[in-house]
Amino acid sequence: MTMTARSWWREGVIYQVYPRSFADANGDGIGDLEGLRGKLPYLADLGVDAIWISPTYPSPMADFGYDVSDYRGVDPLFGDIARMDAVIADAHALGLKIILDFVPNHSSDEHPWFRESRRSRDSVFRDWYIWRDPAPGGGPPNNWLSNFGGSAWTLDATTGQYYLHLFLDKQPDLNWRHPALREAMFESMRFWLRRGVDGFRVDVLYHVMKDAQFRDNPLNPDYREGIDSEANRFLPTHIADLPETIEVVAAMRAVVDEFPDRVLIGELYLPLERIVAYYGDRLQGANLPFNFLLIGAPWNARDIASLVERYEAALPPGGWPNWVLGNHDKPRIASRVGDAQARIAAMLLLTLRGTPTLYYGDEIGMRDVAIPRAEVRDPFELNEPDKGLGRDPQRTPMRWTGAPGAGFTDGVPWLRLGDDVAARNVATESADPASIWSLYRSLLWMRRASRALSAGNVRILGASDAVLAYERVEGDERLVVVLNFTDAPAELPIDEPVGPCVLSTRGDIRRGALQASEGRIYLG
Repeated sequence: MTMTARSWWREGVIYQVYPRSFADANGDGIGDLEGLRGKLPYLADLGVDAIWISPTYPSPMADFGYDVSDYRGVDPLFGDIARMDAVIADAHALGLKIILDFVPNHSSDEHPWFRESRRSRDSVFRDWYIWRDPAPGGGPPNNWLSNFGGSAWTLDATTGQYYLHLFLDKQPDLNWRHPALREAMFESMRFWLRRGVDGFRVDVLYHVMKDAQFRDNPLNPDYREGIDSEANRFLPTHIADLPETIEVVAAMRAVVDEFPDRVLIGELYLPLERIVAYYGDRLQGANLPFNFLLIGAPWNARDIASLVERYEAALPPGGWPNWVLGNHDKPRIASRVGDAQARIAAMLLLTLRGTPTLYYGDEIGMRDVAIPRAEVRDPFELNEPDKGLGRDPQRTPMRWTGAPGAGFTDGVPWLRLGDDVAARNVATESADPASIWSLYRSLLWMRRASRALSAGNVRILGASDAVLAYERVEGDERLVVVLNFTDAPAELPIDEPVGPCVLSTRGDIRRGALQASEGRIYLG
């Protein structure tokens, strides 16, 4: 498929910043907007095009910012509105775009809307949230479960009804069937769009609509007691991916389209055929429904080749693909596949067709950091301990130097840094032409200079038990990518490309058999 229109979000690369962990300017151990502002030149030099900032809204921080108490402000922990304006302005001056997180499924229970909603059943804000009477005989209205464990319903003693929360009880779900709520949320989006943000990544987009009849969810026959999250005990039939959700997405997109050249990205943990549905009728849904399929895919050449072909075939006409290797909710790629294969992952992500999203620290090969039980901060892990569900390990602070505090803070970091800071940090790796940082930077700048990589078609050329090969073509420019997914040398699954090798994950450019865990890009 050939791209029909050029746009920054189609051809660019998105870089996710988890602000608590990126750069701390005031020494309190928590990253902030001024710290991020100081690192904007680094991101421009690295070669990314847009920065997605996880929530910085005012919040009690029960879920570290995903419990929003004001959609039109900045929490003092991170700075203020003026500081955010400065980040936006400085980013734009460097040619970088700014994408904010938007959290429409739920607010904080300390949001003024919810405080008023729970005051009485007659409140004008009552139906901005989802309230239900107890079940006959008492207890929660149905069997819906929270994604963080336990019932998704909490009884409010004042009014005698239960409110819905698909996450923490301090995160009551908003009622997107209520017109006034919708318009208030849309106006919050406009507030930021008017300030110059370039779009939104929409949190848990697939959850915003719930079954109007509040029917019980069916049992999950594959649930594993003591291993899986308790939420998986039931299939999310009536709380996720309802048909009405697509209409809400289209309405959000219409708001974004009131402003020129903005983007709407949706978080969707769904099967492939449902992910692509969120492009919407006539592509009026999300510009980029997040494709997380690489995160859970078996890490081998044949499965990755099959995934690429199935995804490309499933895209609607004109739909632009995207790829993600990790984020603040999932284990880091280097921990999943190892250091050598993390380089293969980098070359894969940045040479497939579509918009890539990087997670901060992946460019230096950061790994998950084991967090002792006494230091756990993540409510998911606190609610369901010892299942490996906690998200603290992938949220640890960015390592800028090998000094104490890793150049992240002059204070005590909010999460421990890990034991390999001296080797894995920007200062050390940026001085080493053989480092993974240098590989990322080379790939990013090559992608920016190449129309074949940023916009061209993709075609799988071959996949063996070890090696995946594909081509990227735009006009008379052709590049061939070959990736060895094993820790042993491997023959190319195709005839040797005609042109020279222009980049290797191992640094030394050669012909013939691939080295263990080596990827190469050839001129076609």
